Amino acid sequence: MNQLTNRQENILKLIVDEYVKSAEPIGSKTLAENLNISSATIRNEMSVLEELGYIEKTHTSSGRIPSEKGYRYYIENIVRNLDDETNGFFEFDQIFDKDIARDDIIKEAVNLLSEATNCTAISLGPNAYNSKIKKIQFVPITIHQALILVITNFGYVESKRIAVSEEMDTQELMKVIDLLNEMLIDTPISKVSEKLHYEIQHSHIKELLKYRETIVDSFIQAFSKFAQSRYYLTGSSNMLYQPEFNDIKKLREFITTIDNNEIFKIVDQDSEGISVKIGSENKITSMNDCTVISSSYDTLEGEKGTISLVGPTRMDYRKVIPLLKYIAKHIAKLYEEE
Repeated sequence: MNQLTNRQENILKLIVDEYVKSAEPIGSKTLAENLNISSATIRNEMSVLEELGYIEKTHTSSGRIPSEKGYRYYIENIVRNLDDETNGFFEFDQIFDKDIARDDIIKEAVNLLSEATNCTAISLGPNAYNSKIKKIQFVPITIHQALILVITNFGYVESKRIAVSEEMDTQELMKVIDLLNEMLIDTPISKVSEKLHYEIQHSHIKELLKYRETIVDSFIQAFSKFAQSRYYLTGSSNMLYQPEFNDIKKLREFITTIDNNEIFKIVDQDSEGISVKIGSENKITSMNDCTVISSSYDTLEGEKGTISLVGPTRMDYRKVIPLLKYIAKHIAKLYEEE
């Protein structure tokens, strides 16, 4: 990534800051009003920034908006070189000082985070985050019903009742369980569905399991249920009020992504500290106009959790990044107070 001159960096910073506020393309006149530089110089520098890929034209205006590359430069070279602006978090201080259950404090903080940013906020608890499969058990209950038990390295157990049709042979199903145990041991709960689908499509077990699609889907539902019970999401309707989602198709795709519990594909669960995924860096097509920012935290037991924010790429990064760091730090302290 090209290192910009101080003047180019200041122009890029102002374009991002103004676009965050207005959601309207920024022209040289707006920049000239805020910078002690001639309009001609600003236009020349904007041409360079556009040529380098940091800003881009829209179809509806002669102004410019930041590109994904421009946002990335802004975050890596401008926002992260600023002191964290932790003033003004008084309402969050009040929540973390409350003498109530930890989960209730986290939910209140996540709700306030969503309200303060007009974005979708997600808390992924440490149990779901770091739990790994240690054993899968198949327990017949009746001729036509059975129970799947998922046991993790932290001793958590999730069960899923399934129907057993007449054509399913119990002994054969037990062999499938053995195969799944071998395949999924030490796999994080949040990665099970993705890994299982991949293995079925790309390995020799596809033929073995093909005629038992129903039972495989039941496994996936059990794993998904396990992980879902340990995350909290709020503010998905906030996207209704973002100009980027005036396109009903885009909004529908975003809501479908949330409703289908694909949350683990957009939240970065493996990074340390702050992770920022901008637009096409996200794996899901419906998130290509979004940024996902995650801040991880650790507990004394070595488990890990995350607080994440999902919003348009035109996000107030200067406000959001320090705020997520602050909330993650205080949630980690809640686990120390046990």
